[in-house]
Amino acid sequence: MKKILVPIDFSKTSEYAAKMAARIAKDTKATVYLLHLIELPKGVVDMGAGSRFSIPESMLYLRKVREKVLSFKNDFFDVTIDVKYFIKLNNPFEGIQKYANKIDTDMIIMGSKGHSEFEEIIIGSNTEKVVRSSHIPVLVVKKDEKKCKLKKLVFASNFKKENTEVFQKFIDFASIFNSSIHLVKINTPSNFESTAEAKRKIKEFIADFKLSKSKINIYSDVSVEKGILNFSREIKADLITLSTHGRSGLAHLFTGSVTKNLSKNALKPMMTIRV
Repeated sequence: MKKILVPIDFSKTSEYAAKMAARIAKDTKATVYLLHLIELPKGVVDMGAGSRFSIPESMLYLRKVREKVLSFKNDFFDVTIDVKYFIKLNNPFEGIQKYANKIDTDMIIMGSKGHSEFEEIIIGSNTEKVVRSSHIPVLVVKKDEKKCKLKKLVFASNFKKENTEVFQKFIDFASIFNSSIHLVKINTPSNFESTAEAKRKIKEFIADFKLSKSKINIYSDVSVEKGILNFSREIKADLITLSTHGRSGLAHLFTGSVTKNLSKNALKPMMTIRV
């Protein structure tokens, strides 16, 4: 991993994303790119005759934004981490996609709104759009992960052949941190198969991959989403990884919009990789 893109808006969730990026950058020696996007009123952009904003006003505004970005950089990244920044005029969704492609980033790390273990988590619309459409792995962070060691990683899947490329990207990420991998297939009342059959499919799926520390798990619950969440809590996982399918909006990973529901409810960091 060489490049990590972190969109920031100076919110608490931006801080959580920055801390995670710093954690990963220290282990990978990656360069972190901070991206702050400004949707300025038309007058600021045009700065023409009749504009409500003068050029000096606009320049002062942009200078203040730059000072905030530099302060943010200094607060969350020490001198051992290579950090660059962009300040661009663009809407968040288009801007994130544009600059992710421009710098050819390996990962996007984004914050998302969250409250507590007992309240529903509402994923921000821009984060949801990026998760849905990005060809680049997206890591969504909802809380301060000071104690996150990235040692226990969950890969939840139906373990069909179409997910092999996604799994390779996941393995590459896990190898950076020498993580233990917990493969989990969720059994539900409406989509049930025997433990023996489910394990056989998973073993066939991973046969061509080199895995040093992995465990196969079959977990039963009332829904795929609840199964993934409950399993991840039981083993005290550091991160949940899912695959997404851009062709139908947010992924229908097993049945229903699993990625969307998990991204709303999971407080654990969640990485999505598009098939």
